[in-house]
Amino acid sequence: MTEVPSTDGQHNLHILTVLVENRFGVLARIAGLFSRRGFNIFSLAVAPTDDTSLSRISIVVDVDNTDVTQIAKQLDKLVNVLEITELQPASSIERELMLARVTGTDAEAVQQLLTEYGGSVVDSNGEELIVSLHAHPDQLDLCETALHKFGILELQRTGRIALGRLDG
Repeated sequence: MTEVPSTDGQHNLHILTVLVENRFGVLARIAGLFSRRGFNIFSLAVAPTDDTSLSRISIVVDVDNTDVTQIAKQLDKLVNVLEITELQPASSIERELMLARVTGTDAEAVQQLLTEYGGSVVDSNGEELIVSLHAHPDQLDLCETALHKFGILELQRTGRIALGRLDG
């Protein structure tokens, strides 16, 4: 199993995608498995697939290679879990969404920064801006750091989602 590089060098991140039956309590059982074993969930994203009877859960865990193998084995024992895949960084596409409320004292400079990262201002009132960016998580980290100089008032990120590349 391969670790996802992290920009801070302090995490051993692994991306697991788990296909599950879209039923009451499934997410709670999965989260409970992590909690009971003391594993940290770095991020979590859940949504129904094109088949509404199924959901795909993207879990980014902060563990070593041995632990991620153990997690996959434990997840596979859960009744409503149908498929578990660890996505490798080189053979997957990762994205995350960030919304941030920043002070609007220098809206033009914020807009210029967002243009560099592919983001946009989605709301403003003259005093504050709400900005949006969807990109690779490392790009979000860089943009978030750059936004600090303008004053971040509130920030929300979705957590990583990922799919395997078409050729890999």
